[in-house]
Amino acid sequence: MPAALTIAIDAMSGDRGPATLVPATLDLLAENGDLSVVLVGRPDAIEPHLARHRGAIRDRVRVQEAPDVVAMDDPPAEALRRKRKASMRVAIDLLRDGEVHACVSAGNTGALMAIARFVLKMLPGVDRPAIISAIPAVGGHTHMLDLGANSSCTARQLCEFAVMGSVVATDVHGLERPRIGLLNIGTEEIKGNDTLKLAHQWLRAAALNYVGFVEGNDIMSGAVDVVVTDGFTGNVSLKTIEGAARMLADTTRRELGRNLRNRMLALAARPLLRDVAARLDPGRYNGASLVGLNGIVIKSHGGADGPAFANAVKTAILEARKGVPTQIGRLLADQPFLEQAV
Repeated sequence: MPAALTIAIDAMSGDRGPATLVPATLDLLAENGDLSVVLVGRPDAIEPHLARHRGAIRDRVRVQEAPDVVAMDDPPAEALRRKRKASMRVAIDLLRDGEVHACVSAGNTGALMAIARFVLKMLPGVDRPAIISAIPAVGGHTHMLDLGANSSCTARQLCEFAVMGSVVATDVHGLERPRIGLLNIGTEEIKGNDTLKLAHQWLRAAALNYVGFVEGNDIMSGAVDVVVTDGFTGNVSLKTIEGAARMLADTTRRELGRNLRNRMLALAARPLLRDVAARLDPGRYNGASLVGLNGIVIKSHGGADGPAFANAVKTAILEARKGVPTQIGRLLADQPFLEQAV
């Protein structure tokens, strides 16, 4: 039986707040008998959603008061300086103090990263944290980082991202030797800038299953398990993928409803279309990890519904059980680029 876990939930975060986040968390408590949670926020907003729960589940819930909230449009520096009693900050403080094993927030990404980095500090050997998430791909999914934490990166930082991505793919998703690719404008060694070429050189000598440069069309092809890039490129790529998926879904709906023939075809294909929609549902992949920190912090999408938010909490549970930060530290210590990089 796994050791008991406690997860801090920033219950005031996201577009939906306690009305969605609290019931989703309680459903997970029913499924995981070894799990406890600390719901962080305003008790008057949280308690009404706990009222119908009594007994064993309610006994595994603690409400931690936090009178303030980090708004989605709060500048990260302002949130860090002025909102020390916000639910996001209090949840991360609980993690720092060892009262919980991980924390989950659907709040402001920039503020979450700034507060987590300030409070938790970085793992030894890690220069910058990164955001990693799973993206649907042929045959399963691809892990991609960085998705927005660092707009520009050094060669060493890209190599660190490769190590962190390898650990997440192995420990959380069960891939024995995840294939790692470095995103570039071509697969030839002469392509790319000096930073990419240097990172490529170091990764070839690293204790990783590095397959070389990959292009944008490889992100979802299933050719690799981890795609490494800087946060600017990663975030643009992610938003492009999301936009293309919405356009495809909208076009499909329009065409299927265009005439009687298409509507009949849609009726016949309903089970297939339902399966495809479920396979590509963004909520299925909700829960981005802020890796490189001295603690486990998971970012849920701000607009996540209950099942999607539950997936983010499940990611926190998996990372806590596997000890992802510890594993990252161990794998980093074995990498030769640490001695070469400056």
